Amino acid sequence: MTPTAHGRMSAWQAAAGALAAAGLAAAGPAAQAQDIEPRAYSNAPIGVNFLIGGYAYTRGGIAFDSALPAKNPQLTTSNAVLAYARVLDLRGSSGTVSAIVPYTWLSGQAELFGQTNERVVDGFADARFRAAVNLYGAPALSLKEFAAYQQDLIIGASLAMSVPTGQYDSSKLVNIGMNRYSFTAEVGASKAMGLWTLELAGGATFYTDNDDWFNGNTRSQAPLYTVHAHAIYNFPAGLWASLDATWLGGGRTTVNGVRNSDLQQNWRVGGTLTVPLNVRNSIKLYASSGVSSRTGNDYDLVGIAWQVRWGAGL
Repeated sequence: MTPTAHGRMSAWQAAAGALAAAGLAAAGPAAQAQDIEPRAYSNAPIGVNFLIGGYAYTRGGIAFDSALPAKNPQLTTSNAVLAYARVLDLRGSSGTVSAIVPYTWLSGQAELFGQTNERVVDGFADARFRAAVNLYGAPALSLKEFAAYQQDLIIGASLAMSVPTGQYDSSKLVNIGMNRYSFTAEVGASKAMGLWTLELAGGATFYTDNDDWFNGNTRSQAPLYTVHAHAIYNFPAGLWASLDATWLGGGRTTVNGVRNSDLQQNWRVGGTLTVPLNVRNSIKLYASSGVSSRTGNDYDLVGIAWQVRWGAGL
């Protein structure tokens, strides 16, 4: 192996978690309000592109509408996800732009307003777009420069937007699309400590009104606040694993001006494993489960994602 080739491989081994560097949530719709994604704020070489194909399965409650007043939910979803991201130079700091397009198959039943509702449906879920910038500790670097980069403390911020492109039927309470926009603002920090990396991030999601909710009603939702933390262990050759936890609270809904008793206070825990296959390909396995939920809308999730990266002279 030539010195140049060795330098390139070392750079990518140091950035084997590049899916997280792109800040993507491969769970698709499940990640809209309940992100539990590690490495959302990390560094990667400028000009690198990422293409991600993934699959996620959920069982239990509604992963993409945690405020839905469902009791005894017995719903399953299969989610196919296609995502793209690119690393940018933002005035000397690294940043990313990304887009996710999920397709969901949903089936099962749940008790809503005292009645058992069955639902079998498939279609596109709401698309999601995200822009992030590392404000401190993650300079814009070429692939050659990145080979010598050592993370210490990174502080970053991001803004994500969910667009109502998903399948929606106003005569049904359980839907794949939400028929509204949402905007998530977040700040986060990542600290490297030897083979460990500790991360903490917090944010808020703001929603526009759904003016055609369940037969023409207007449904509003207060901001939903989230905090997620990760303890990541970095193995040799770019493999890494993490323990993940997230808390979300708020998000009380109002229908036609009448406030509902659905204030959220939910906890989730999970784990992630990323395995690099070679300099351009890696696989990520992840799972999470609800620990507690004030609204009773817990769900279990498992998923897998394949990532391909190219550009920047790779």
